[in-house]
Order: sequence, then structure tokens, then C-alpha cells
Amino acid sequence: MSARRTKFYLDKREGKFLGVCAGLADYTGVDLTLVRVGIVLLTVFALGPVSVVAYLVLGWLAHDKPREFYDADPAETRFWQGVRARPSATVRSVRASFRDIDRRLADVETYVTSHNSRLAAEIDALR
Repeated sequence: MSARRTKFYLDKREGKFLGVCAGLADYTGVDLTLVRVGIVLLTVFALGPVSVVAYLVLGWLAHDKPREFYDADPAETRFWQGVRARPSATVRSVRASFRDIDRRLADVETYVTSHNSRLAAEIDALR
């Protein structure tokens, strides 16, 4: 069974301690530095030791990021971050892309199948 791209994973390559902040940054698409600063600020000003315990528990329970995800194309990574953050917007985006491709293909089909003497001459010249 292949790994799911919508699941949270620890990112050991980019991580400093357990990879939790790097995993959160990868999962959400937020800059890694901002996630680390946010965790430190939450620990100092809001949650205190609760956030340290939550960090350790998350580092213990979460799985490591699969190797095949490290070699992913950046555009593919951004796509899956969008799927996790806003699935309906991603579906709309994919549908719009398919509509555009379908429209362009219909234009090509119309051009090829229409009565175009110049195109017919070019095709006959290729034979």
C-alpha cells in the first residue's frame, strides 16, 4: 500500500529535534521558520509545558515521512498542500484546468476537421 499524501508525517531531513515543526510546515505549506517561531511563542506565552508535552507526544506518535515524498516535484508538493488546506478549492482548480484543456482540444479539432484548403495542402505535402 502506498503512503497517503494527505497524512501528517515527521520530516526528519529538515527537522532539528524530532521533525515535528518541519512536518507541520510541510503539511500546511507555511514557512518552516515561522512554524518554529510560532511553537516557541506558544510555549513561552500561552501553553507552557503543555506544548512541550504535546510536541513530544506528536513526535512519538507520528510516522516518518516516506522516502518517495522527499523526491517530489515542488509543484506537486504545493498541490498536495492545497488539497490538505482547501480541498474544494483544489477540486475547482482542477476542474477549471480540465475545462481549459477541453476547450483548447475542441479548438484544435475544429481547426483540423473544418474545410481548410491550406491545411489540406500541408497534409498532402507530408504524404
